[in-house]
Amino acid sequence: MGRHIVLTAIAKDRPGLVDALAGVIAAAGGNWLESSMARLGGEFAGIVSVDVPEDRAAELEAALAALSEQGISVSVVRGGGGNGAIGRRLRLDLVCQDQPGILRAVTQVIATQGASIETLETIVSPGSMSGELLFRASADLILPDSTSIASLEAAIQAIAADIMADIEMSEDTED
Repeated sequence: MGRHIVLTAIAKDRPGLVDALAGVIAAAGGNWLESSMARLGGEFAGIVSVDVPEDRAAELEAALAALSEQGISVSVVRGGGGNGAIGRRLRLDLVCQDQPGILRAVTQVIATQGASIETLETIVSPGSMSGELLFRASADLILPDSTSIASLEAAIQAIAADIMADIEMSEDTED
């Protein structure tokens, strides 16, 4: 049985960063399972889920630490490899004029309702007509069976007016 690890990597963006990570993982016999990576503010940031043979886990962790010599900061967390939260999947899309505290207001409601955020993507960009900065967020949520979709939607819509946001939610029916 292998060991499941989750690693985060941050470095100044440049060609070859993902290759450096992939090379270290492959050299230790690791299996790259899933990842999310992006260039944010000139930095490269990524999170990767890896399964590595138990007897080679220490080798992989040492090789990942050695990437600091190349300017790549890697943190490793040993994980259980479970599937995470169980419940109904929902999609949330939000658009509003950019202002401090938007994400905090929305995530507070999500947490209060007992939902988990599986993925979250945000961006601030100029609006197509006005040129004013718009904040956009898209999130995949997992709602526990004990919470109704209507309850979460009502709580989200209650804050939509406060932050002047257009918020849409839909149940994800894909599996």
